[in-house]
Formats: sequence, C-alpha cells, structure tokens
Amino acid sequence: MTANSSLSDEEVVARVRSGDTALYELVMRRYNQRLFRIARAILRDSDEAEDVIQHAYVRAYAALHQFAGRAQFSTWLTKIAVHEASGRLLKRKRLYAVPPDGDQEHGGIEALKSSGPNPEEQLLRQETIRLLEKAVDALPDTYRCVFVLREFENMSTAETANCLDLTEETVKVRLLRARHMLRTDLYARVGATNAGAFQFLGPRCDGLVRRVLDQLSNVQPVPAANDEKP
Repeated sequence: MTANSSLSDEEVVARVRSGDTALYELVMRRYNQRLFRIARAILRDSDEAEDVIQHAYVRAYAALHQFAGRAQFSTWLTKIAVHEASGRLLKRKRLYAVPPDGDQEHGGIEALKSSGPNPEEQLLRQETIRLLEKAVDALPDTYRCVFVLREFENMSTAETANCLDLTEETVKVRLLRARHMLRTDLYARVGATNAGAFQFLGPRCDGLVRRVLDQLSNVQPVPAANDEKP
C-alpha cells in the first residue's frame, strides 16, 4: 500500500478494474474516516455507521464499471454511503427511535492528539470532543450532514451539494444555521456550570499564598500615619 500511496483515486480505480483488486484497500484506507463521519451523522449510531461503510464499499466495488469520472471518485463513493445510510434511516419506524451512541470506542469525531503527556490537557481535550459530539448529534438531520461534510471533512460547497443532492445555496444556508445552533447548544451545555470556570482554588491557590507569604517575610511594613515621627 505504501508503494502505491501516491496514486490518484482514478489511477487506483483503473488498476482495480484491470484486475489489481488488492489496491482497493488503498481506497478504503483513504475514505474510512469520511464515510464513517457522514454515515454516523445520518444515523447517529457508531456500530450501524460502521456497517454502512462496509456495505458502501461492497456496492462501490460491484459498480466500479459505472464510475464514469464525471465527478470526483471521492464524491461518487460518498454519495453511495449517503444513500445507504439514508435508506436505513427511512426503514426505522420512528426517525429518532435510536438514541445517540454514547460508546465512542468505535470512533465518533476523531480524537484530538495531545502535544504532550499532560493528563489534564488530554482530559480537557476529551471533554471538549465529547461536548462537541453531543452538540453535533443534537442538530437536525438536514443540518448535521452538511456540517459534518463541510467542517469535519473540509469538503467544498459544490462537493457537499453533489453528495447530498442539494443546491450550493442550500448548503451555505444550512451550514450557517448549523453553526448558529451549535454555538447556542454549546453555550447552553457549558453555561449551566459557568460559575466554575476560571477558578483559582486548591494547590494553585495554596502555592500563591505560600509564595506571597515568603516574600512578605523580607518586606518591612510601612508605618501608619500616626506612627510617623515629626
């Protein structure tokens, strides 16, 4: 795979069509994250999203001869995953019958990497990711899919519109509304505990008091006005 990593999607597809089927693994490794994110955005279930991308890859492989190159291969593949996930959603008796998956062991939004071994920083990053995932899950379906493709996958407005069968103007409007909803949601989630923000307690407070007291031991107090000599 490493030796062929520089091949374009179109080159990979051509070689797979010619019989080099092992190269299909390269496609999967390139788009696993994207397909998982959009499938989970639609279904809000990590396990089902994983099943969707598996079926999407199989469907895409079986239909490679239909790929005409009129759109990017990545867009074509993403649309297959979108249709697969949307079809499953339609089969549910109730649209919101399945609650958001709280088990993030299978993925979710890709974990941010810590720049150092600081456990407090890692805990903060994990908590931030958890809050963001919950806020994104709470978005209405029509806004959530647009937001995930545009913000998490950095897809262009045109490509997002193509994948979701929308106009570019609709994508722009939904993205703006999704951002506004997220800001409101995140503030509401954090605002309830905002009295605990920027606290200066515990060891930090004790340390500061100690340092100040140490310094004061070497400082002569200024006499009060009535103690001054004439």
